[in-house]
Amino acid sequence: MNQASITDQQDETTPQFTGAEILIKCLHAENVQFVFGYPGGAVLNIYDAIYQQDQFEHILVRHEQAALHAADAYARATGKVGVALVTSGPGATNAVTGIATAYMDSIPMVVISGQVPTYAIGEDAFQECDTVGITRPCVKHNFLIKDINDIAPVMKKAFHVAATGRPGPVLVDIPKDITATLNQFEYPETVEIRSYNPITKGHSGQIKKALKLLSEAKRPMVYTGGGVVLGNASEELTQFVRSLGLPTTSTLMGLGGFPATDKQSLGMLGMHGTYEANMAMQECDVLIAVGARFDDRVIGNPEHFLSRPRTIIHIDIDPSSISKRVKIDVPIVGDVKSVLADLNTLIETEKPVQNTAALADWMQQIEAWRGKRFSDFVLDNKLIKPQQVIKTLYEVTKGDAWITSDVGQHQMWAAQYYPFDKPRRWINSGGLGTMGVGLPYAMGVQLAYPDAQVACVTGEASIQMCIQELSTCQQYKLPIKVITLNNRYMGMVRQWQEFFYENRYSESYMNALPDFIKLAEAYGHVGIQVTNPADVEDAMKEAFGPKLKDRMVFMDIITDQSENVFPMVPNGKGLSEMITGKNS
Repeated sequence: MNQASITDQQDETTPQFTGAEILIKCLHAENVQFVFGYPGGAVLNIYDAIYQQDQFEHILVRHEQAALHAADAYARATGKVGVALVTSGPGATNAVTGIATAYMDSIPMVVISGQVPTYAIGEDAFQECDTVGITRPCVKHNFLIKDINDIAPVMKKAFHVAATGRPGPVLVDIPKDITATLNQFEYPETVEIRSYNPITKGHSGQIKKALKLLSEAKRPMVYTGGGVVLGNASEELTQFVRSLGLPTTSTLMGLGGFPATDKQSLGMLGMHGTYEANMAMQECDVLIAVGARFDDRVIGNPEHFLSRPRTIIHIDIDPSSISKRVKIDVPIVGDVKSVLADLNTLIETEKPVQNTAALADWMQQIEAWRGKRFSDFVLDNKLIKPQQVIKTLYEVTKGDAWITSDVGQHQMWAAQYYPFDKPRRWINSGGLGTMGVGLPYAMGVQLAYPDAQVACVTGEASIQMCIQELSTCQQYKLPIKVITLNNRYMGMVRQWQEFFYENRYSESYMNALPDFIKLAEAYGHVGIQVTNPADVEDAMKEAFGPKLKDRMVFMDIITDQSENVFPMVPNGKGLSEMITGKNS
Protein backbone atom coordinates (compact mmCIF):
# COMPACT_ATOMS: atom_id res chain seq x y z
CA MET A 1 0.00 0.00 0.00
CA ASN A 2 1.47 3.36 -1.04
CA GLN A 3 1.61 6.50 1.16
CA ALA A 4 -1.30 8.15 -0.63
CA SER A 5 -3.54 5.13 0.10
CA ILE A 6 -2.57 5.22 3.81
CA THR A 7 -3.43 8.94 4.00
CA ASP A 8 -6.78 8.33 2.26
CA GLN A 9 -7.58 5.54 4.70
CA GLN A 10 -6.71 7.78 7.68
CA ASP A 11 -8.97 10.52 6.31
CA GLU A 12 -11.82 8.03 5.99
CA THR A 13 -11.44 6.73 9.56
CA THR A 14 -10.73 10.05 11.32
CA PRO A 15 -13.90 11.27 13.09
CA GLN A 16 -15.78 14.12 11.48
CA PHE A 17 -17.47 16.89 13.46
CA THR A 18 -19.74 19.76 12.59
CA GLY A 19 -18.33 23.26 12.78
CA ALA A 20 -20.43 23.81 15.91
CA GLU A 21 -18.94 20.71 17.55
CA ILE A 22 -15.44 21.84 16.57
CA LEU A 23 -16.10 25.22 18.16
CA ILE A 24 -17.17 23.53 21.41
CA LYS A 25 -14.06 21.36 21.36
CA CYS A 26 -11.98 24.54 21.02
CA LEU A 27 -13.63 25.92 24.14
CA HIS A 28 -12.91 22.64 25.94
CA ALA A 29 -9.26 22.88 24.86
CA GLU A 30 -9.09 26.38 26.40
CA ASN A 31 -10.55 25.04 29.69
CA VAL A 32 -13.51 27.41 29.53
CA GLN A 33 -15.65 27.18 32.68
CA PHE A 34 -18.64 29.35 31.74
CA VAL A 35 -20.16 30.66 28.53
CA PHE A 36 -22.59 33.55 29.01
CA GLY A 37 -25.10 33.83 26.22
CA TYR A 38 -28.52 34.01 24.62
CA PRO A 39 -29.65 31.76 21.74
CA GLY A 40 -30.98 32.77 18.33
CA GLY A 41 -31.38 31.38 14.84
CA ALA A 42 -27.80 31.87 13.63
CA VAL A 43 -26.30 30.05 16.63
CA LEU A 44 -28.77 27.18 17.05
CA ASN A 45 -26.24 24.65 15.74
CA ILE A 46 -23.80 25.86 18.40
CA TYR A 47 -26.46 25.64 21.10
CA ASP A 48 -27.32 22.11 20.02
CA ALA A 49 -23.65 21.19 20.43
CA ILE A 50 -23.62 22.85 23.87
CA TYR A 51 -26.60 20.72 24.87
CA GLN A 52 -24.61 17.57 24.09
CA GLN A 53 -21.53 18.43 26.21
CA ASP A 54 -20.91 18.76 29.94
CA GLN A 55 -17.43 20.27 30.26
CA PHE A 56 -18.56 23.88 30.71
CA GLU A 57 -21.77 25.50 31.90
CA HIS A 58 -23.81 27.86 29.79
CA ILE A 59 -25.37 30.76 31.70
CA LEU A 60 -28.60 31.98 30.11
CA VAL A 61 -28.94 35.73 30.60
CA ARG A 62 -32.02 37.79 29.76
CA HIS A 63 -30.29 40.29 27.46
CA GLU A 64 -27.14 39.99 25.38
CA GLN A 65 -25.60 43.08 26.97
CA ALA A 66 -25.71 41.29 30.32
CA ALA A 67 -23.93 38.27 28.81
CA LEU A 68 -21.01 40.48 27.86
CA HIS A 69 -20.93 42.22 31.24
CA ALA A 70 -21.05 38.93 33.14
CA ALA A 71 -18.24 37.45 31.03
CA ASP A 72 -16.32 40.69 31.52
CA ALA A 73 -16.67 40.49 35.33
CA TYR A 74 -15.69 36.82 35.35
CA ALA A 75 -12.48 37.83 33.55
CA ARG A 76 -11.82 40.76 35.91
CA ALA A 77 -12.33 38.62 39.00
CA THR A 78 -10.38 35.54 37.91
CA GLY A 79 -7.81 36.79 35.42
CA LYS A 80 -9.06 34.20 32.92
CA VAL A 81 -10.59 34.92 29.52
CA GLY A 82 -14.33 35.53 29.68
CA VAL A 83 -16.50 33.99 26.96
CA ALA A 84 -19.82 35.22 25.58
CA LEU A 85 -22.06 33.85 22.83
CA VAL A 86 -24.68 35.85 20.92
CA THR A 87 -26.69 35.46 17.76
CA SER A 88 -26.51 37.57 14.60
CA GLY A 89 -28.09 40.96 13.95
CA PRO A 90 -29.71 42.40 17.08
CA GLY A 91 -27.91 39.85 19.24
CA ALA A 92 -24.58 41.21 18.06
CA THR A 93 -25.61 44.88 18.25
CA ASN A 94 -26.96 44.36 21.77
CA ALA A 95 -23.52 43.05 22.69
CA VAL A 96 -21.61 46.11 21.44
CA THR A 97 -21.95 48.09 24.69
CA GLY A 98 -20.49 45.17 26.63
CA ILE A 99 -17.66 44.78 24.13
CA ALA A 100 -16.82 48.49 24.28
CA THR A 101 -16.92 48.42 28.08
CA ALA A 102 -14.37 45.61 28.16
CA TYR A 103 -12.24 47.25 25.48
CA MET A 104 -11.92 50.52 27.39
CA ASP A 105 -10.78 48.69 30.53
CA SER A 106 -8.51 46.17 28.73
CA ILE A 107 -10.44 43.06 29.76
CA PRO A 108 -9.63 39.70 28.08
CA MET A 109 -12.73 38.26 26.43
CA VAL A 110 -13.63 36.10 23.45
CA VAL A 111 -17.02 36.97 21.98
CA ILE A 112 -18.59 34.48 19.58
CA SER A 113 -21.32 35.87 17.35
CA GLY A 114 -23.50 34.03 14.91
CA GLN A 115 -23.80 35.26 11.34
CA VAL A 116 -26.13 34.54 8.43
CA PRO A 117 -24.91 31.81 6.01
CA THR A 118 -21.90 32.75 3.88
CA TYR A 119 -23.96 32.76 0.68
CA ALA A 120 -26.35 35.33 2.24
CA ILE A 121 -23.72 37.76 3.53
CA GLY A 122 -24.21 41.14 1.86
CA GLU A 123 -27.74 40.28 0.72
CA ASP A 124 -29.55 42.08 3.57
CA ALA A 125 -30.66 38.71 4.88
CA PHE A 126 -32.90 38.35 7.95
CA GLN A 127 -30.97 39.38 11.08
CA GLU A 128 -27.84 40.23 9.12
CA CYS A 129 -25.48 43.00 10.12
CA ASP A 130 -21.81 43.68 9.52
CA THR A 131 -20.69 42.59 12.97
CA VAL A 132 -16.99 42.78 12.09
CA GLY A 133 -17.42 46.32 10.77
CA ILE A 134 -19.57 47.47 13.68
CA THR A 135 -17.21 46.14 16.34
CA ARG A 136 -13.90 47.06 14.68
CA PRO A 137 -13.44 50.30 16.69
CA CYS A 138 -14.03 48.60 20.05
CA VAL A 139 -12.23 45.25 19.87
CA LYS A 140 -8.59 44.31 20.11
CA HIS A 141 -9.14 42.18 17.01
CA ASN A 142 -11.98 40.42 15.20
CA PHE A 143 -12.38 37.55 12.77
CA LEU A 144 -15.00 36.45 10.23
CA ILE A 145 -14.70 32.71 9.60
CA LYS A 146 -15.48 31.71 6.02
CA ASP A 147 -13.91 28.22 5.98
CA ILE A 148 -14.50 25.42 8.47
CA ASN A 149 -10.75 24.69 8.42
CA ASP A 150 -10.19 28.06 10.07
CA ILE A 151 -12.31 27.49 13.20
CA ALA A 152 -9.64 25.84 15.36
CA PRO A 153 -6.69 28.09 14.39
CA VAL A 154 -8.82 31.23 14.68
CA MET A 155 -10.10 30.27 18.13
CA LYS A 156 -6.53 29.57 19.26
CA LYS A 157 -5.50 33.01 18.00
CA ALA A 158 -8.53 34.66 19.59
CA PHE A 159 -7.74 33.40 23.09
CA HIS A 160 -4.05 34.20 22.65
CA VAL A 161 -4.64 37.77 21.47
CA ALA A 162 -7.28 38.44 24.14
CA ALA A 163 -5.03 37.40 27.02
CA THR A 164 -1.56 38.60 26.02
CA GLY A 165 0.04 42.02 25.75
CA ARG A 166 -2.51 44.64 26.69
CA PRO A 167 -5.60 42.42 27.11
CA GLY A 168 -8.86 43.10 25.33
CA PRO A 169 -11.97 41.61 23.73
CA VAL A 170 -11.66 39.59 20.52
CA LEU A 171 -14.74 38.82 18.41
CA VAL A 172 -15.19 35.72 16.25
CA ASP A 173 -18.10 35.92 13.77
CA ILE A 174 -19.25 32.51 12.48
CA PRO A 175 -21.80 32.05 9.65
CA LYS A 176 -24.48 29.44 10.30
CA ASP A 177 -23.57 27.20 7.37
CA ILE A 178 -19.99 26.90 8.67
CA THR A 179 -21.33 25.51 11.95
CA ALA A 180 -23.17 22.77 10.04
CA THR A 181 -20.31 21.65 7.76
CA LEU A 182 -18.35 18.50 8.65
CA ASN A 183 -14.60 18.41 9.20
CA GLN A 184 -11.87 16.84 11.31
CA PHE A 185 -10.77 18.49 14.55
CA GLU A 186 -7.21 19.30 15.48
CA TYR A 187 -6.46 22.11 17.92
CA PRO A 188 -3.11 23.89 17.43
CA GLU A 189 -0.63 23.47 20.28
CA THR A 190 0.99 26.83 19.63
CA VAL A 191 0.13 30.06 17.87
CA GLU A 192 2.30 32.39 15.85
CA ILE A 193 1.11 35.75 14.56
CA ARG A 194 3.85 37.50 12.63
CA SER A 195 2.52 41.00 13.23
CA TYR A 196 1.71 40.46 16.91
CA ASN A 197 4.64 40.08 19.32
CA PRO A 198 4.06 42.06 22.54
CA ILE A 199 7.18 43.16 24.43
CA THR A 200 7.13 41.80 27.97
CA LYS A 201 10.67 42.40 29.26
CA GLY A 202 11.55 45.98 30.22
CA HIS A 203 14.80 47.60 29.08
CA SER A 204 17.40 47.13 31.85
CA GLY A 205 19.04 50.51 31.20
CA GLN A 206 15.72 52.32 31.54
CA ILE A 207 14.93 50.42 34.73
CA LYS A 208 18.28 51.44 36.26
CA LYS A 209 17.64 55.05 35.26
CA ALA A 210 14.20 54.94 36.89
CA LEU A 211 15.58 53.65 40.17
CA LYS A 212 18.31 56.33 40.22
CA LEU A 213 15.74 59.10 39.69
CA LEU A 214 13.46 57.76 42.42
CA SER A 215 16.35 57.44 44.87
CA GLU A 216 17.47 61.03 44.31
CA ALA A 217 13.95 62.48 44.37
CA LYS A 218 12.86 64.92 47.06
CA ARG A 219 9.15 64.44 46.41
CA PRO A 220 8.68 61.02 44.74
CA MET A 221 5.26 59.61 43.92
CA VAL A 222 3.97 56.24 42.70
CA TYR A 223 0.86 56.36 40.50
CA THR A 224 -0.75 53.00 39.71
CA GLY A 225 -3.56 51.89 37.43
CA GLY A 226 -5.57 48.92 36.28
CA GLY A 227 -2.50 47.40 34.62
CA VAL A 228 -1.20 46.39 38.05
CA VAL A 229 -4.39 44.42 38.76
CA LEU A 230 -4.73 42.94 35.28
CA GLY A 231 -1.01 42.13 35.22
CA ASN A 232 -1.17 40.27 38.57
CA ALA A 233 1.57 42.58 39.83
CA SER A 234 0.15 43.52 43.24
CA GLU A 235 2.78 41.63 45.24
CA GLU A 236 5.62 43.14 43.22
CA LEU A 237 4.13 46.63 43.53
CA THR A 238 3.67 46.28 47.30
CA GLN A 239 7.27 45.12 47.73
CA PHE A 240 8.54 48.00 45.58
CA VAL A 241 6.54 50.70 47.39
CA ARG A 242 7.41 49.44 50.86
CA SER A 243 11.10 48.88 50.14
CA LEU A 244 11.55 52.53 49.10
CA GLY A 245 8.97 53.96 51.51
CA LEU A 246 7.18 55.88 48.74
CA PRO A 247 3.69 57.39 48.84
CA THR A 248 1.36 55.79 46.32
CA THR A 249 -1.98 56.57 44.76
CA SER A 250 -4.29 54.59 42.50
CA THR A 251 -6.78 55.19 39.74
CA LEU A 252 -10.34 53.93 40.04
CA MET A 253 -9.34 50.83 38.07
CA GLY A 254 -6.23 50.18 40.14
CA LEU A 255 -7.88 50.03 43.58
CA GLY A 256 -6.66 46.99 45.49
CA GLY A 257 -3.37 46.82 43.59
CA PHE A 258 -1.75 48.21 46.74
CA PRO A 259 -3.45 47.75 50.16
CA ALA A 260 -5.68 50.78 50.76
CA THR A 261 -5.27 50.55 54.53
CA ASP A 262 -1.48 50.80 54.31
CA LYS A 263 -0.14 54.12 55.64
CA GLN A 264 1.72 54.69 52.34
CA SER A 265 -1.53 54.65 50.40
CA LEU A 266 -3.06 58.06 49.68
CA GLY A 267 -6.20 56.48 48.22
CA MET A 268 -7.69 57.19 44.83
CA LEU A 269 -6.69 60.23 42.78
CA GLY A 270 -8.49 62.11 40.04
CA MET A 271 -11.82 63.81 39.60
CA HIS A 272 -13.16 62.39 42.87
CA GLY A 273 -9.85 61.43 44.41
CA THR A 274 -8.66 62.31 47.89
CA TYR A 275 -7.27 65.76 48.57
CA GLU A 276 -3.90 64.35 49.61
CA ALA A 277 -3.56 62.15 46.51
CA ASN A 278 -4.37 64.97 44.10
CA MET A 279 -2.09 67.47 45.83
CA ALA A 280 0.80 65.00 46.03
CA MET A 281 0.34 64.05 42.38
CA GLN A 282 0.49 67.71 41.40
CA GLU A 283 3.44 68.68 43.63
CA CYS A 284 5.77 65.66 43.20
CA ASP A 285 9.15 66.06 41.50
CA VAL A 286 9.59 62.47 40.27
CA LEU A 287 6.54 60.45 39.26
CA ILE A 288 6.49 56.77 38.33
CA ALA A 289 3.32 55.62 36.56
CA VAL A 290 2.73 51.87 36.68
CA GLY A 291 0.09 50.37 34.37
CA ALA A 292 -1.85 53.63 34.13
CA ARG A 293 -2.64 55.88 31.16
CA PHE A 294 -2.94 59.49 32.40
CA ASP A 295 -6.66 59.53 31.70
CA ASP A 296 -8.54 62.84 31.63
CA ARG A 297 -10.47 61.85 34.77
CA VAL A 298 -7.15 61.16 36.53
CA ILE A 299 -4.91 64.17 35.83
CA GLY A 300 -7.50 66.78 34.90
CA ASN A 301 -6.26 69.48 32.52
CA PRO A 302 -2.92 68.27 31.06
CA GLU A 303 -1.61 71.84 30.79
CA HIS A 304 -2.23 72.42 34.50
CA PHE A 305 -0.72 69.03 35.34
CA LEU A 306 2.45 69.82 33.38
CA SER A 307 2.75 73.34 34.80
CA ARG A 308 4.74 71.87 37.68
CA PRO A 309 8.15 70.61 36.46
CA ARG A 310 8.67 66.94 37.18
CA THR A 311 10.38 63.88 35.76
CA ILE A 312 7.94 61.18 34.67
CA ILE A 313 8.69 57.45 34.42
CA HIS A 314 6.05 55.30 32.73
CA ILE A 315 5.82 51.49 32.79
CA ASP A 316 3.23 50.00 30.43
CA ILE A 317 2.78 46.91 28.27
CA ASP A 318 1.23 49.03 25.51
CA PRO A 319 3.77 51.34 23.80
CA SER A 320 0.93 53.38 22.26
CA SER A 321 -0.14 54.47 25.77
CA ILE A 322 3.23 56.04 26.53
CA SER A 323 3.46 59.80 25.79
CA LYS A 324 -0.10 59.67 24.43
CA ARG A 325 -1.45 62.46 26.68
CA VAL A 326 1.61 63.45 28.71
CA LYS A 327 5.25 63.59 27.58
CA ILE A 328 7.26 60.85 29.31
CA ASP A 329 10.93 61.24 30.26
CA VAL A 330 11.74 57.58 30.98
CA PRO A 331 9.51 55.15 29.03
CA ILE A 332 9.66 51.46 30.00
CA VAL A 333 7.68 49.18 27.70
CA GLY A 334 7.02 45.80 29.27
CA ASP A 335 4.84 43.67 31.46
CA VAL A 336 4.40 45.54 34.78
CA LYS A 337 4.90 42.38 36.83
CA SER A 338 8.22 41.65 35.09
CA VAL A 339 9.45 45.26 35.25
CA LEU A 340 8.56 45.63 38.95
CA ALA A 341 10.27 42.32 39.69
CA ASP A 342 13.42 43.64 37.98
CA LEU A 343 13.17 46.87 39.97
CA ASN A 344 12.85 44.92 43.22
CA THR A 345 15.89 42.79 42.35
CA LEU A 346 17.86 45.94 41.56
CA ILE A 347 16.87 47.50 44.89
CA GLU A 348 18.02 44.38 46.77
CA THR A 349 21.36 44.16 44.98
CA GLU A 350 22.29 47.85 44.69
CA LYS A 351 20.67 49.12 47.91
CA PRO A 352 20.25 52.68 46.59
CA VAL A 353 20.88 55.60 48.94
CA GLN A 354 17.75 57.73 49.21
CA ASN A 355 17.27 61.36 50.13
CA THR A 356 15.74 60.38 53.48
CA ALA A 357 15.53 63.87 54.97
CA ALA A 358 13.67 65.26 51.98
CA LEU A 359 11.43 62.17 51.86
CA ALA A 360 10.52 62.65 55.54
CA ASP A 361 9.57 66.29 54.88
CA TRP A 362 7.51 65.16 51.87
CA MET A 363 5.61 62.59 53.91
CA GLN A 364 4.97 65.22 56.59
CA GLN A 365 3.45 67.51 53.97
CA ILE A 366 1.28 64.64 52.71
CA GLU A 367 0.03 64.00 56.24
CA ALA A 368 -0.96 67.67 56.52
CA TRP A 369 -2.99 67.33 53.32
CA ARG A 370 -4.47 64.05 54.54
CA GLY A 371 -5.62 65.76 57.73
CA LYS A 372 -8.06 67.95 55.82
CA ARG A 373 -10.32 65.00 54.90
CA PHE A 374 -12.61 66.91 52.56
CA SER A 375 -14.45 63.74 51.57
CA ASP A 376 -15.81 63.14 55.08
CA PHE A 377 -19.55 63.50 55.71
CA VAL A 378 -21.79 64.50 58.60
CA LEU A 379 -24.19 61.90 59.96
CA ASP A 380 -27.86 62.80 60.09
CA ASN A 381 -30.47 61.29 62.41
CA LYS A 382 -33.25 61.76 59.84
CA LEU A 383 -31.70 61.20 56.43
CA ILE A 384 -29.49 58.26 55.46
CA LYS A 385 -26.16 59.42 54.13
CA PRO A 386 -24.92 57.22 51.26
CA GLN A 387 -21.38 57.30 52.68
CA GLN A 388 -22.75 55.81 55.91
CA VAL A 389 -24.16 52.88 53.94
CA ILE A 390 -20.80 52.10 52.29
CA LYS A 391 -18.91 52.35 55.58
CA THR A 392 -21.43 50.00 57.17
CA LEU A 393 -21.08 47.60 54.23
CA TYR A 394 -17.31 47.59 54.80
CA GLU A 395 -17.70 46.93 58.52
CA VAL A 396 -20.31 44.18 58.16
CA THR A 397 -18.31 42.35 55.46
CA LYS A 398 -15.02 43.03 57.31
CA GLY A 399 -13.61 44.48 54.10
CA ASP A 400 -13.48 41.04 52.50
CA ALA A 401 -16.37 41.17 50.03
CA TRP A 402 -16.26 41.36 46.26
CA ILE A 403 -17.82 44.70 45.34
CA THR A 404 -19.31 45.45 41.94
CA SER A 405 -20.80 48.81 41.12
CA ASP A 406 -22.79 50.61 38.51
CA VAL A 407 -21.80 54.11 37.40
CA GLY A 408 -22.52 57.36 39.21
CA GLN A 409 -22.30 58.85 42.67
CA HIS A 410 -22.66 55.45 44.34
CA GLN A 411 -19.63 54.22 42.36
CA MET A 412 -17.47 57.06 43.69
CA TRP A 413 -18.68 56.61 47.26
CA ALA A 414 -17.90 52.91 47.08
CA ALA A 415 -14.40 53.71 45.81
CA GLN A 416 -13.90 56.29 48.58
CA TYR A 417 -15.37 54.45 51.58
CA TYR A 418 -14.67 50.77 50.94
CA PRO A 419 -10.87 50.36 51.25
CA PHE A 420 -9.65 47.50 49.05
CA ASP A 421 -6.61 45.63 50.35
CA LYS A 422 -6.72 42.90 47.70
CA PRO A 423 -6.69 43.04 43.90
CA ARG A 424 -9.64 42.01 41.71
CA ARG A 425 -12.16 42.70 44.52
CA TRP A 426 -13.41 45.94 42.94
CA ILE A 427 -15.34 45.37 39.71
CA ASN A 428 -16.65 48.44 37.90
CA SER A 429 -16.73 50.17 34.51
CA GLY A 430 -14.01 52.81 34.46
CA GLY A 431 -13.21 53.84 30.89
CA LEU A 432 -16.66 53.69 29.29
CA GLY A 433 -18.67 54.42 32.44
CA THR A 434 -21.47 52.02 31.54
CA MET A 435 -24.65 52.22 33.59
CA GLY A 436 -26.27 48.81 34.16
CA VAL A 437 -23.10 46.76 34.62
CA GLY A 438 -23.43 46.25 38.38
CA LEU A 439 -25.88 43.35 38.53
CA PRO A 440 -24.45 41.27 35.64
CA TYR A 441 -20.96 42.01 37.00
CA ALA A 442 -22.06 40.54 40.32
CA MET A 443 -23.40 37.48 38.49
CA GLY A 444 -20.04 36.85 36.82
CA VAL A 445 -18.17 37.21 40.12
CA GLN A 446 -20.61 35.04 42.10
CA LEU A 447 -20.40 32.25 39.54
CA ALA A 448 -16.61 32.41 39.64
CA TYR A 449 -16.57 32.34 43.45
CA PRO A 450 -19.80 30.70 44.65
CA ASP A 451 -18.87 30.87 48.35
CA ALA A 452 -17.80 34.52 48.31
CA GLN A 453 -19.74 37.51 49.63
CA VAL A 454 -20.66 39.54 46.54
CA ALA A 455 -22.31 42.94 46.83
CA CYS A 456 -23.56 45.11 43.99
CA VAL A 457 -23.55 48.80 44.90
CA THR A 458 -25.95 50.61 42.60
CA GLY A 459 -28.45 53.42 42.23
CA GLU A 460 -32.14 53.38 41.41
CA ALA A 461 -31.38 54.60 37.87
CA SER A 462 -28.49 52.27 37.04
CA ILE A 463 -30.12 49.11 38.40
CA GLN A 464 -33.05 49.47 36.00
CA MET A 465 -30.74 49.22 32.97
CA CYS A 466 -30.29 45.44 33.44
CA ILE A 467 -32.83 44.68 36.15
CA GLN A 468 -34.23 41.77 34.12
CA GLU A 469 -31.13 39.84 35.23
CA LEU A 470 -32.86 39.31 38.58
CA SER A 471 -34.43 36.43 36.67
CA THR A 472 -31.00 34.99 35.84
CA CYS A 473 -30.01 35.29 39.50
CA GLN A 474 -33.08 33.27 40.47
CA GLN A 475 -32.45 30.58 37.87
CA TYR A 476 -28.86 30.00 39.02
CA LYS A 477 -29.53 30.69 42.74
CA LEU A 478 -26.94 33.46 43.01
CA PRO A 479 -26.96 34.92 46.56
CA ILE A 480 -25.87 38.42 45.52
CA LYS A 481 -26.65 41.34 47.83
CA VAL A 482 -27.82 44.42 45.92
CA ILE A 483 -27.19 47.67 47.81
CA THR A 484 -29.30 50.36 46.12
CA LEU A 485 -28.52 53.94 47.18
CA ASN A 486 -31.90 55.34 46.20
CA ASN A 487 -31.93 59.16 46.06
CA ARG A 488 -34.66 59.34 43.40
CA TYR A 489 -32.29 61.10 41.02
CA MET A 490 -29.70 60.24 38.43
CA GLY A 491 -27.32 61.34 41.16
CA MET A 492 -24.19 62.32 39.27
CA VAL A 493 -26.23 64.02 36.56
CA ARG A 494 -28.05 66.01 39.28
CA GLN A 495 -24.72 66.94 40.91
CA TRP A 496 -23.35 68.34 37.64
CA GLN A 497 -26.60 70.20 37.02
CA GLU A 498 -26.37 71.72 40.50
CA PHE A 499 -22.73 72.78 40.10
CA PHE A 500 -22.62 73.86 36.45
CA TYR A 501 -26.20 74.37 35.21
CA GLU A 502 -27.64 76.62 37.96
CA ASN A 503 -29.83 73.87 39.44
CA ARG A 504 -31.68 73.20 36.20
CA TYR A 505 -32.44 69.53 36.82
CA SER A 506 -33.31 68.58 33.27
CA GLU A 507 -34.62 64.99 33.09
CA SER A 508 -32.53 63.79 36.05
CA TYR A 509 -35.40 63.28 38.48
CA MET A 510 -36.74 59.72 38.70
CA ASN A 511 -40.45 60.25 39.37
CA ALA A 512 -41.89 56.89 38.34
CA LEU A 513 -39.84 54.35 40.27
CA PRO A 514 -41.10 50.82 40.83
CA ASP A 515 -41.61 49.33 44.25
CA PHE A 516 -38.22 47.59 44.31
CA ILE A 517 -39.20 45.36 47.23
CA LYS A 518 -42.26 43.96 45.43
CA LEU A 519 -40.25 43.66 42.23
CA ALA A 520 -37.49 41.70 43.97
CA GLU A 521 -40.06 39.44 45.61
CA ALA A 522 -41.79 38.92 42.24
CA TYR A 523 -38.50 37.48 40.96
CA GLY A 524 -38.30 35.20 44.02
CA HIS A 525 -35.78 37.22 46.02
CA VAL A 526 -35.78 38.93 49.42
CA GLY A 527 -36.45 42.67 49.55
CA ILE A 528 -35.48 45.00 52.40
CA GLN A 529 -36.23 48.71 52.43
CA VAL A 530 -34.39 51.04 54.82
CA THR A 531 -35.50 54.63 55.46
CA ASN A 532 -34.08 55.36 58.93
CA PRO A 533 -30.35 55.96 59.55
CA ALA A 534 -30.59 54.02 62.81
CA ASP A 535 -31.70 50.89 60.92
CA VAL A 536 -28.87 50.73 58.35
CA GLU A 537 -26.50 48.55 60.37
CA ASP A 538 -29.13 46.00 61.47
CA ALA A 539 -30.53 45.73 57.95
CA MET A 540 -27.05 45.18 56.52
CA LYS A 541 -26.30 42.52 59.12
CA GLU A 542 -29.59 40.80 58.26
CA ALA A 543 -28.82 40.82 54.54
CA PHE A 544 -25.38 39.30 55.06
CA GLY A 545 -26.42 37.12 57.99
CA PRO A 546 -26.68 33.34 58.16
CA LYS A 547 -30.44 33.22 57.55
CA LEU A 548 -30.11 34.92 54.14
CA LYS A 549 -26.68 33.55 53.24
CA ASP A 550 -28.05 31.58 50.30
CA ARG A 551 -30.62 34.12 49.15
CA MET A 552 -30.35 37.10 46.88
CA VAL A 553 -31.26 40.23 48.86
CA PHE A 554 -32.31 43.51 47.26
CA MET A 555 -31.75 46.41 49.67
CA ASP A 556 -33.62 49.59 48.73
CA ILE A 557 -31.96 52.23 50.91
CA ILE A 558 -33.58 55.67 50.72
CA THR A 559 -30.75 58.19 50.93
CA ASP A 560 -30.31 61.97 51.18
CA GLN A 561 -31.16 63.50 47.79
CA SER A 562 -28.90 66.51 48.26
CA GLU A 563 -25.65 64.69 49.05
CA ASN A 564 -22.78 65.24 46.61
CA VAL A 565 -19.44 63.55 46.00
CA PHE A 566 -16.45 65.53 47.24
CA PRO A 567 -13.74 66.39 46.38
CA MET A 568 -14.47 67.09 42.73
CA VAL A 569 -12.19 68.37 39.99
CA PRO A 570 -14.39 70.16 37.42
CA ASN A 571 -13.81 69.52 33.72
CA GLY A 572 -11.02 71.67 32.37
CA LYS A 573 -9.51 72.26 35.80
CA GLY A 574 -6.30 70.95 37.34
CA LEU A 575 -5.83 68.41 40.10
CA SER A 576 -5.25 71.05 42.78
CA GLU A 577 -8.34 73.04 41.71
CA MET A 578 -10.80 70.87 43.61
CA ILE A 579 -14.30 71.66 44.80
CA THR A 580 -13.98 70.42 48.38
CA GLY A 581 -17.47 71.11 49.71
CA LYS A 582 -20.74 72.92 49.15
CA ASN A 583 -19.23 76.25 50.18
CA SER A 584 -16.03 75.97 48.13
